[in-house]
Amino acid sequence: MKDSNFLKEHNGRLMWHPMTSPQDSIDQPPKIITGADGVSITDIDGHRVVDGVGGLWNVNLGYSCQPVKDAIAAQLETLPYYSTFRGTSNDAAIELSYELSEFFAPDGMSRAFFTSGGSDSVETALRLARQYHKLRGDPGRTKFLSLKKGYHGTHFGCASVNGNANFRTAYEPLMPGCFHIPAPYTYRNPFNETDPKKLAQLCVAALEDEIAFQGPNTIAAMIMEPILGAGGVIPPHPSFAPAVQEICNRNGILLITDEVISAYGRTGAWSGARLWGIQPDMMATAKAITNGYFPFGALMLGDRVVEVFENNPDAKIAHGYTYSGHPVGAAAALACLAETKRLNVIENAAARGTQMYEGCKALMEKHDIIGDVRGGYGLMTAIEMVSDRATKKPIDGATAMTVQETAYQNGAMIRVSGPNLILSPCLVLSKEDAGTILAALDAGFAAA
Repeated sequence: MKDSNFLKEHNGRLMWHPMTSPQDSIDQPPKIITGADGVSITDIDGHRVVDGVGGLWNVNLGYSCQPVKDAIAAQLETLPYYSTFRGTSNDAAIELSYELSEFFAPDGMSRAFFTSGGSDSVETALRLARQYHKLRGDPGRTKFLSLKKGYHGTHFGCASVNGNANFRTAYEPLMPGCFHIPAPYTYRNPFNETDPKKLAQLCVAALEDEIAFQGPNTIAAMIMEPILGAGGVIPPHPSFAPAVQEICNRNGILLITDEVISAYGRTGAWSGARLWGIQPDMMATAKAITNGYFPFGALMLGDRVVEVFENNPDAKIAHGYTYSGHPVGAAAALACLAETKRLNVIENAAARGTQMYEGCKALMEKHDIIGDVRGGYGLMTAIEMVSDRATKKPIDGATAMTVQETAYQNGAMIRVSGPNLILSPCLVLSKEDAGTILAALDAGFAAA
């Protein structure tokens, strides 16, 4: 291993980082994280902070989850890799498919297709949605609907259904046939509606209008996050998701829930679908499925899709990844799922989520820089920062980074995305650690 001076000198110079410019990584070198334990991380200078980001929404069980580490090590000793393409399989992937079908049975899921991560899971869902309609003799259904502000990954199909221009503009033209409806975002929406229930009704009406305009028989699927995550933690009114499902069912449109963030307990429920009481046709999952310890994902499939594929001899799935069903990833997921259930993390996620949400609301009373606080469902909280509350003018980037850097120096890693400060800590966060994050935020806002 190179020494710290070498690493600092080359930090940001030879490696291009996701979601930033190469020059920015040189001008503002990324933090070099060299260690982690519990819910905390340590940088190359020995500065230790509570991780308010949870890795990237994915380290639900913290950095010291020994059962998952042991499972990875044991699997490497017996079978470090083999393909699950036609003709071969592995024991860990078979066992995991059973456990996941049991875990997601209340959501109506009964089959798994394994991937290497969230974008892969979403891309798979989009492909299989089109194939589903072709198998049914309805090949004209090729279009996709999604929400503005929604985030679904970085592949071309994923980016095409993304509802944020930041992830689209540089790569356009993207996949045709993707259309977006307003998100139930009470702080900013084209209807100037602040009542969550009324806004949900307006967004539902916009969905119906778009379906009528496009023609129901041209639409393959609607994809949405149960709670919009990267777009700024936007929870809809509880009436929204059931209304969307009813519309999709009535029009023969598949409903895909993007559960890459929300599955496995993040929302205080075992899935976002279960949180809202719906049963989608497909659920894209990844992130916390292995606690971030191994790149892995799973698209879960409901009975309506399963029946069409399994009762049609022409239903060849001409799609997959080299690492689909990777035995080490499957072993990690099995251990992670067992530990997630044993710890019943939804209880702590709900309790600590309430603490974080109420704590951020209290900070809003103290600091005018806070325009809006969103959350209240598990450990998903966002603070939208403004330079003027009356006009809702977003804060400038330099001031936002002052908040982030000051919070880091005061004991918490937080993540700023545009004007939004997003908190997604580990689900095993303690009351004291949550207090550390809130105190660090207080210092950050005071500095700004």
